[in-house]
Amino acid sequence: MTTPIPPRKPARHLRASDLRALALLGTEATRAVTTIAEGVHQSVWRSLGARDGADSGQTRGLTGLVYQSIHGITQLVGKGLSSTFTLLEPLLRQLEGAPDDTPERAAVVAALNGVMGDRLQASANPLATPMTLRHQGQVLSNATPPAAQAVTGKVLLVIHGLCMNDLQWSSQHQGKPVNHASAISTALGYTPVYLRYNSGLHVSDNGAELARQLDDVLRHWPVPVQAVSVLAHSMGGLVMRSAVHCATQAGWQWLSQLKHIVFLGTPHHGAPLERAGNWVDVLLGSTPYSRPLAKLGQLRSSGVTDLRYGLVLDSDWQGQDRFRRQPDRRTPLPLPAGVACFTVAATLAGQRSAMADRLVGDGLVPLPSALGQHDEPRRCLDFPAAHQHIAYRTGHLQLLSDPTVAQQLLRWLGT
Repeated sequence: MTTPIPPRKPARHLRASDLRALALLGTEATRAVTTIAEGVHQSVWRSLGARDGADSGQTRGLTGLVYQSIHGITQLVGKGLSSTFTLLEPLLRQLEGAPDDTPERAAVVAALNGVMGDRLQASANPLATPMTLRHQGQVLSNATPPAAQAVTGKVLLVIHGLCMNDLQWSSQHQGKPVNHASAISTALGYTPVYLRYNSGLHVSDNGAELARQLDDVLRHWPVPVQAVSVLAHSMGGLVMRSAVHCATQAGWQWLSQLKHIVFLGTPHHGAPLERAGNWVDVLLGSTPYSRPLAKLGQLRSSGVTDLRYGLVLDSDWQGQDRFRRQPDRRTPLPLPAGVACFTVAATLAGQRSAMADRLVGDGLVPLPSALGQHDEPRRCLDFPAAHQHIAYRTGHLQLLSDPTVAQQLLRWLGT
């Protein structure tokens, strides 16, 4: 007689801390909408000769008092809910057990962090994603290194892009599972270490934290480190370039172990969608009636606005209004010396043309940007011709599952 297998407990997509997170988000949203409504209200009054309140865009008198009351009540209610849910969280955790970090929940949280992750972190929202390096699902640190028998001396650092997470490296092609990092590790003896980070923060902030954490983890690696290679998708490539710069400034040891960096669809010189978003800011701000609505466009994160030109250094954004339209003033940052750098660019077109390269690209990143090419020679990134690969009829996300890309990665890293 066989013992029946108990049904598997369904994975839960919500956690106890999500209640507090949603309360904080609701509070922020209510206050933001109230501010926009007051701005439109005052724009109409100003056209009739009424003066502003204490600040531009604020109403005066009884009307101003109403809006201030809404802000005050919203803040009090938000704080009350947050405090209540904080007290309830331990009890709710006991009732629910330890919920899995399901791919569905991780994808939603990653997208939310990409869009407004800087705001989530500033408000201490539980949904803000802390940066972690992971191996086989375990978060790595000097206190929790991987087991020596589970790793090799060749480390493959795997970095996701904007609004994504480490679990999304696993995809499918024609119904078959694909994971470039797993394929490289199996064929070439690498140990994959996946990065998960808040892609809504400035690229340079993530780069500095990655440089620090990578130094910490590799110094406590259980076997001698022979080589470190990097596979980075989209924004992840910018984060890695920033991390290399920080490691160079600090003189960290892991930089001498870095052998290869492969960029997949990285917007080295920016992406047109963020430039279009910046034009929306300008257009909405051009009339007094639409100006308050520009705040909607300005909800997008620091990470998103960094993609306008591909900002990788603190000096590229510090002391500047990131929503103000201005020319590209980045400090040129070349590819790291002594490291073999490769780039994969994609295009939805079947063949190259000036218009398709600049306007179509992979749907998000123009071909010249992914190849490191720029109209100003001092900004060009020096990828040798043999270190470039173009995937035709391929979209930005398809780079993660394209079999021809997988073959090219193995050829490059296997030499």
